Amino acid sequence: MDHAADAHRTDLMTITRFVLNEQSKYPESRGDFTILLNHIVLGCKFVCSSVNKAGLAKLIGLAGEINIQASTCSNECFGEEQKKLDVLSNEVFIKALVSSGRTCILVSEEDEDAIIVEPSKRGRYCVVFDPLDGSSNIDCGVSIGTIFGIYMVKDDHEPTLADVLQPGKQMVAAGYCMYGSSCTLVLSTGKGVNGFTLDPSLGEFILTHPDIRIPKKGKIYSVNEGNAKNWDGPTAKYVENCKFPKDGSPSKSLRYIGRKRKQLPFLQKVPPRVAAMGPLTWFYDNDIMMNSMVADVHRTLLYGGTFMYPADKKSPSGKLRVLYEVFPMSFLMENAGGQAFTGKQRALDLVPTKIHDRSPIFLGSYDDIEEIKALYAAEGKKE
Repeated sequence: MDHAADAHRTDLMTITRFVLNEQSKYPESRGDFTILLNHIVLGCKFVCSSVNKAGLAKLIGLAGEINIQASTCSNECFGEEQKKLDVLSNEVFIKALVSSGRTCILVSEEDEDAIIVEPSKRGRYCVVFDPLDGSSNIDCGVSIGTIFGIYMVKDDHEPTLADVLQPGKQMVAAGYCMYGSSCTLVLSTGKGVNGFTLDPSLGEFILTHPDIRIPKKGKIYSVNEGNAKNWDGPTAKYVENCKFPKDGSPSKSLRYIGRKRKQLPFLQKVPPRVAAMGPLTWFYDNDIMMNSMVADVHRTLLYGGTFMYPADKKSPSGKLRVLYEVFPMSFLMENAGGQAFTGKQRALDLVPTKIHDRSPIFLGSYDDIEEIKALYAAEGKKE
């Protein structure tokens, strides 16, 4: 790349220009999606600014609440302390999405119930999002991000949860914004994947990664090996093959960006459903690890390999949330030429029954996921 020449470029492809160009290919388009996306981009810019000055603005630390992670678990408490930036980011995106006038239902990781937009501000899109994934990494400066997926309501009717409880393959767009050494927004509208980097001097996202294609086979695998003793056979076999290939090829490298949840002595404000489980559930599991998904998936998308968060004996239904983590990332991965698999089926074919449903997930390079699928198929034949 000729950085000197790039410094003097004047014909820059901004994300707004890019989306408008795509919109022009559909004469029947009314521009609603473009307006919605502009509001998502505005929210990303706001959060990026807040993340960059979090320490100075005293936005690092705890807000004294726990998010929906705790109130939706049944047997174990996976509740997370809400960071101040979590709360801020959630408010920013809700206000940005509602004010666009193009949404009818919002589902956030931070809120127990879906938000039904008031009739005067309704549009035809449903947005599911994790406003700040990996927020436990804020204090140590590790990359964090926002994940979002968009559904379109085709019929003119009163919005209901059925409009968002759809398979991921019904999404019209998905993406994430990563806040790290640079602010990068990766987006797919169902035809390829493109990456945009925020230029702070212009305040604009510039196209820097056009038509991202994941390598067909990678040299990296990403998984929390602290859970290895609880894995099923196919997952354990795949990781063993990554470390000790039987065909003489080089071993794959492990890359994993994780965060460790803190153990709390007592939670002062406990959701009723959690309190009903008894006092033992008011403690965090000190052994639980949760990855910074945006950073891990971004690396996998660019360099190839696999990202895995499998089911295990402790969490047979997996840990990652279907609507606003599994679906958007699977949508991006498939549109970049990769695959996403749950251990039983194509991830985008899942039909969630609740807005905070969880699922195992394996996503990444096409050939690597094929190997995982073959291991599960072989396990199935044994049974």
